[in-house]
Amino acid sequence: MNTSLPQSGAERNLRRLFIPLAAALLCGLLQTSVHAADSAVILMYHRFGETGHPSTNIALEQFAAHLAELEDEKYTVLPVPEILSALKSGKPLPDNTIGITIDDAFRSVYTEAYPRLKKRRLPFTLFIATEPVDKRLPDYMTWDQVRELRDNGVVIGSQTHSHLHMALQGATASRRDLTESNARFQAELGSVPKLLAYPYGEASLDVMDVARDLGFDFAFGQHSGVLHRTSNSYFLPRFAFNEDYGSVSRFRLVANALPLPVDDLAPRDPLLTENPPAFGFTVAETIHNLGRLSCYHSKHGKVRLERLGQHRVEVRFPGPFDTGRSRLNCTLPGPEDRWRWFGLQFYVK
Repeated sequence: MNTSLPQSGAERNLRRLFIPLAAALLCGLLQTSVHAADSAVILMYHRFGETGHPSTNIALEQFAAHLAELEDEKYTVLPVPEILSALKSGKPLPDNTIGITIDDAFRSVYTEAYPRLKKRRLPFTLFIATEPVDKRLPDYMTWDQVRELRDNGVVIGSQTHSHLHMALQGATASRRDLTESNARFQAELGSVPKLLAYPYGEASLDVMDVARDLGFDFAFGQHSGVLHRTSNSYFLPRFAFNEDYGSVSRFRLVANALPLPVDDLAPRDPLLTENPPAFGFTVAETIHNLGRLSCYHSKHGKVRLERLGQHRVEVRFPGPFDTGRSRLNCTLPGPEDRWRWFGLQFYVK
C-alpha cells in the first residue's frame, strides 16, 4: 500500500527540478574532491638543442614531445609563483598541476624554448645568474632579451651573481654574492626576484637562512620530488631533464607523480658532517603500504630500509658518499598507476 501523501502539481514540478539539481551539486562536490590537490610537479631545464652539452641539454625533439604531452587536458600548467602561493595558503590546486622552470639564461632559452612556450601560452620561470649576462658571454642571453621575456609574463628568479657553490662557500660568501646579484637585478629590471634557485642545487641550513634573510620567499634545489604543502620552502624539489633523462616516457612518469609527504628529517642539514649519515624520515600517516617503499642513492644504488613503528623509515647506507653532490630518491606505488616520490640532495665538502 502506498502511504505517501498526495502531491500537488507544483510539488511534483519542484521535485523534478530538485533531484537533478541535487545530483549536479553532488557530482560537483565529488569532482572537487577527486581533482583538488595539495601538490604540484615542477620541471627543470637548462639548454635547448645544444647537443654539445648533453648533461644540461634537452634535444628539441624531446622538448617537442614534452610539450605535446602537456596538451593533454588532464594537465594544468600554472605560473610557479601561483603554485607556491596556493600551497602556502592552503588553497587547493588542480590535480596534475605542472610548473616549468629554466636555469641559467642560456641563449637557446631565448631562441628555442621561449618561442615554443609562448606559442602554447605556457608560463615559466627563468632563474638567472647575473654575472654571465653582465659579461655578455656569447652563449647567454642579454639584458634586453631578459627584459623582453619579463615584459611578456616570464617570471625572473635569481641564481646568485657568480653561480656560486653556496654550500661549499658558506653563509658569508653566499650573502655577498646574492647581495650583488640583487643590486644588478634592481638596476636592470627595476625589482629584485622573490624566487631563488641554488646553483647546482647545493644548499645548507646556513645558506637557507641567508636566502630567508635577504627576502626570498622560496628557494629551489635540483633534487627530484613532488612539491607538497609540507615541503621545505627553502629547499624545494624539481625534476631535471636532459638528453639522457628526457624521454617522453620518463616525462609522463614524472608529470603524473604524487607526493610522498615526509617530516622529521634527520639530519636536517643537507650539508653533511657525518659521512655516511644516519638518515631517516617519518612518512605522513595518510600514506600506507610502506612495505613497498624503495630508496636509491646515486652512488650506492638501492639501499636498505628499516621501519621503526608504522611510519618511521631509517635509511642504511653501505658506505660513505663521495665528495660533492649526491642524491637520494624514494618512491612508492600510488593510486591509478602513479608513483609517490620524495628526493633529497646531499653535499659533502
